[in-house]
Amino acid sequence: MKVSSVNELKSIVSTCADVADQVTVTDAEAFRGAPIDRLVYNAVFAGSKEVRGTARWMIKSAGLSLGVWSASIQGLYEAMGRGDVRGYTVPAVNIRGMSYDVARALVRAAIKNGAGAFIFEIAKSEIDYTYQRPAEYTAVMLASAIKEGHVGPLFIQGDHFQVNAKKYGEDPEKEVSGLKELIGEAVGAGFYNIDIDTSTLVDLSRPELMEQQRLNYEVGAELTAHVRSVEPAGVTVSVGGEIGEVGEKNSTVQELEAYMDGYLGAIKKRGIEKGISKVSVQTGTSHGGVPLPDGSIAKVALDFDTLDKLGETARVKYGISGAVQHGASTLPDEMFDRFPDVNTSEIHLATGFQNMTYDSKNFPADLRDRIYKGLHEKFGSEKKEGQTEEQFIYKTRKKGFGLAKEEIWTLPEDTRRAIGAELEAKFDLLFKKLNAVNNVGDVKTYLNSARIAPDPSHEVAGA
Repeated sequence: MKVSSVNELKSIVSTCADVADQVTVTDAEAFRGAPIDRLVYNAVFAGSKEVRGTARWMIKSAGLSLGVWSASIQGLYEAMGRGDVRGYTVPAVNIRGMSYDVARALVRAAIKNGAGAFIFEIAKSEIDYTYQRPAEYTAVMLASAIKEGHVGPLFIQGDHFQVNAKKYGEDPEKEVSGLKELIGEAVGAGFYNIDIDTSTLVDLSRPELMEQQRLNYEVGAELTAHVRSVEPAGVTVSVGGEIGEVGEKNSTVQELEAYMDGYLGAIKKRGIEKGISKVSVQTGTSHGGVPLPDGSIAKVALDFDTLDKLGETARVKYGISGAVQHGASTLPDEMFDRFPDVNTSEIHLATGFQNMTYDSKNFPADLRDRIYKGLHEKFGSEKKEGQTEEQFIYKTRKKGFGLAKEEIWTLPEDTRRAIGAELEAKFDLLFKKLNAVNNVGDVKTYLNSARIAPDPSHEVAGA
């Protein structure tokens, strides 16, 4: 499947697309067959940087030809903030492995439900341990949409672009500079939605709320200014903020007000007109859930009343879309109906789909065993005192997607199709539970993001 030259790459699409300064698809049905599969595989795994970069450019350019492009969700979230749109929660899904097939399953479920508002995302930490840099991730997500016949914008998001509190304490300038570099890389790759997480800098030892939140909103404003400095003409990147570290104490309305008042003052000083479009809060969840000694997940007491009050304050007082719920994918299915009831604007979902993949009867047992063995060999030092084998595997197996990236990607087609069908059924359920259905019209009405043509030299340089 790998090719060794750009000419070989172009020959893949010779019967269904013209390749010049841009890619013009001449036979959409044929292009969505084997050609897009081969292009995306080479965009990820080709040995040559030139081939990988050219494949990514071809996918993005072909997407424009077919009416698929990377966009900012800003306009829709502004409509939520005004109250013009409400009643559903936008799902944001972190895809860690078998990315093309998982993304295709999400797109199929979205099409089935008439959903135009859904987000592909990857966190700063996931970029590292799954070996998916932003340029690659964008190309794969766009390819999945092309493959499944989606037409319209795709929302691709950098999740938890997070400041490390310890490193910030040692060298603030270096830590912030590193995050700015990642933001530049991500926006340049087509991530037009960026969640800035400076909530790690909240200092609860301070007596006053404004002082507790000061570094959170000041550094958040600095990073927002950087986003605005690197976003392309015609695109307002949707930026998210965060007031409470997920897994810690629940957020309060007073904390939200302290953060927002401080943040708005800080961006005003910097001459920034557009601030955040949403705010992540803590209401009782943790990322991935809390594994018990037998490997099962502890029940969560999620505070929907707090979530409701925080979201209402965010919309009414500050005009942003509302509150964002993290760490939700391992919650019981019956809880998901509640999020649109309290007008949660966005919900982040990750570990539950990872668990479904690993635990599927269709996932090869021998591969799973080799991955788990590799986790012990590479990450055994991370096992905490008193942690059971089941707890260690549960907490670290997310890193297995990087260890066995190509082997998982190239599992037999019937295996991938079966796992994809299981995931599609879950995505379908969640779209319905979140009432995130039949909203293509909202996206068309409120989206005002430009379609950015990819630069082939930029794609090759970043491959």
